Amino acid sequence: MTAQADVETKRTQLAEILSDRVSIMETDEPDEPIQDQETPQDMSPLQEGFCVECKDQESILFCEQCLEDFCEVCHSMIHRTGTRKKHTSKRLKDVASAAAAPTTVNGNEAANASVPNSAPASARETPEPESAGASSEESEKPTMEVEQQARNINGTTIISSGGQSFGDWMSERAKYIPLRLSLEERKYLRLLEAAITVSEYTDKIDIISYTNKSKRIVNQIRDLCAILSGLVVACDYKLGQELFAERQFAENEAFFQTVFEIGRRHKIMNPEKMRSAYGKLMYMLQDSVIPEVQDMLSFSCVRPIKTVYSFLEESDGLRILQDNAVLVATKEIIPDGKTRYQIQTEIKQKENAIEQLSRKYANRMLSSESIRNCLYSIGDNHAYLRGNRDPCDKMLKYLTTYFHPNKIEPNYSLSITSGRAGHRLSHDHETQYAYVNQTLNLWREILHEMFMLWSLADRDLLETSNLYRLRDTGQGLNRVQACPSVGREMHRILHRAQQKAKYWVGSSVIHLGDRNVPNALMFIDKYNQVSRILNPTILCLEKLEDFAKNPGLQRYLDETFGGIDKCRKDILADFFRSAFDGSGADNFFDAGSCIDGRLTSAWNWCSQVEKKPYFPVFLLTGFVGFDGGSWN
Repeated sequence: MTAQADVETKRTQLAEILSDRVSIMETDEPDEPIQDQETPQDMSPLQEGFCVECKDQESILFCEQCLEDFCEVCHSMIHRTGTRKKHTSKRLKDVASAAAAPTTVNGNEAANASVPNSAPASARETPEPESAGASSEESEKPTMEVEQQARNINGTTIISSGGQSFGDWMSERAKYIPLRLSLEERKYLRLLEAAITVSEYTDKIDIISYTNKSKRIVNQIRDLCAILSGLVVACDYKLGQELFAERQFAENEAFFQTVFEIGRRHKIMNPEKMRSAYGKLMYMLQDSVIPEVQDMLSFSCVRPIKTVYSFLEESDGLRILQDNAVLVATKEIIPDGKTRYQIQTEIKQKENAIEQLSRKYANRMLSSESIRNCLYSIGDNHAYLRGNRDPCDKMLKYLTTYFHPNKIEPNYSLSITSGRAGHRLSHDHETQYAYVNQTLNLWREILHEMFMLWSLADRDLLETSNLYRLRDTGQGLNRVQACPSVGREMHRILHRAQQKAKYWVGSSVIHLGDRNVPNALMFIDKYNQVSRILNPTILCLEKLEDFAKNPGLQRYLDETFGGIDKCRKDILADFFRSAFDGSGADNFFDAGSCIDGRLTSAWNWCSQVEKKPYFPVFLLTGFVGFDGGSWN
C-alpha cells in the first residue's frame, strides 16, 4: 500500500506541474500577486437570467434536453456537432408566453402548466434582449436600406453589420474610432516614442529574478517619467518649468496620462507604427494598474482612449453622427477606373459636405476645426478598412473566379493530405474550398471590427482585477492573461461567420489567454498580420498584367507557366492549399484547423515562399517582403 500511495502522490504532483495553475518557471517572490494570483472564471455564481455557459450574457434559448438556459452564441457552439446537435430548444420569450397563458387542466385553470419543471424562474421573466446574443437575423445583419445607404459612388460597401439606420450605425461605430491627433499632440507623441525607445522596461521586468518585482516596476516607471520630463524641458523650457519645477510625478498625473493615451490612440489608427515601442508601453501600463504598484507610485498612468464619440459627447455634438451628409464627408475617394473629372467632382462633393457639417453643428463648445478633425478620423477608419479588410474581399474574388467547389480542373485540385508536402489537414477539393472561403470571410469579419476589438483588448490588458502570470510558452517568457472582453466578441464574430457559412469546416476553438495567444496584445498583433500577408500576394497577382507590355517577360511566363492566367492560377492554387493546411506549429498538438491555427499556417506559407517555383515572379512584380522591408 505504501508503494501504491507513493505512485499516486507522484501522479498528483505531475498533474499539478503540467496544469496551467503551476509553473516550474516561476521564481519571483511568493508575495507578488502579479504571477501567483489567478481568478478562476468558473467559480463565479450564476446570476438569474444569464447564460449557464458564459455567465455574462442574457439567456435567450432553453434547451429541452440539457434543461439549461443559453445565450445564442453559447447554444450554437455547444450544439453544433455530435448528439447535442439533435437537441431541441425554445426561445425563453415563448416559454414565458406559454407560462403566462392560463391552461385548463382537469377542468381547472392552471398557470405555467407548459413550463418544464426544471426551467428556472427567469425563463418566465427574461425579455428578449436587443443587443449581444440576439438573433443574427434581427440584430446583427443590416437592413437593405442601411446596406444601400452605406455604399459610396464606387460601389464599395462601407458597413456590413450594425444598427437599423446609418445614423445609429455611425454612432455605434464612432465609440471605437480614435480621434486623430492634433498638431500639439503629435509633439508629445515624438517625445513618448523617444523615451520608450531608450527604455529597457521589458528587459528588466519580464525576467527571472529574486528581487521584489513591484519595486522594480515602480523604479522603471519613474525612470520613464523622468526621461519624458527631461525631454519636455529640453524641447520647451518654459513648459518644463511650469510642469516639473519643484513638483513630484504624482502632481503631474494628468500630463503623463495624456502622453500615454496619445501613444495608445496613435497606434490603433496606425498599426504599422510603433512596432516595438507599443508593446513596451502597454506592458508598462499593464503593470502600473496593479494595486500595489499604483499605491507605491501614488498616481495612475491610465485614462480611457479619446474617441470620436466621447469627444462629441463632451462637446454636445452627437447630432452630427445622425446626419446623412457624414457618409459623403467621410468616404474614401478611389481613383481606379475614373476620369480626372469624376475624381475632381467627388473631391468637391466631399469638401462641400465637410464644410456644410462644420458650419451647421459648430457651437461654443465645438469649433469647426474640431468637427473637421472628427470627420477626418472617421475617414481614417474607412481608409483602414480598405487597406486591411478589403484584401480579404479581393482574395475571395480570386477564389470564386478561378476555382469552383464542385468542378476540379486538372493540376488545380485544392485537395490536401496530412503528412504530404507539410500539410497537417486532410481535405478533398470541395472541403478545402469551403475551408478557405470560410477562413477568409472570418478574417474579413474580424478586421471589419478591429477597432472595437482593439478597444476591448485595451480594456482587458489594463483591467485592474485581471492579473497576468509570467509563463514559458515555448517562445520565451510571456505574460499569460485572460481576455474576457475580446473572447466574448470573438465568439460573436465567429457565430456570425458560422451562420453565413451554414456549416463549418474545422475547429471552432479560439485561443486566448493560453500558450498559443498569451494575452490580448498578442491577439491584436496576430490579426494585424492578415493584411501584411494578403496585400503583397494580391499586388503580385495584379501586376502580372504588366508583363504583357514587356515581350521578354511575356515570353518568360509563356515558356515557364503557360501564360499569365496559368501563372496566376498556379500561385493561387498553391496559396489556397499551403497557406490553409494547418501547418506551422512547433508540435503536433498546436495549429491545425482552429481559429488561431488558420493564421499560423498562412505565416508558415510566407516563410517558405522563396522556395516556390513562382518566387521569381514575385520579385519581378516588385515584391519586397511581407513585412514591408527589403527581401534578403
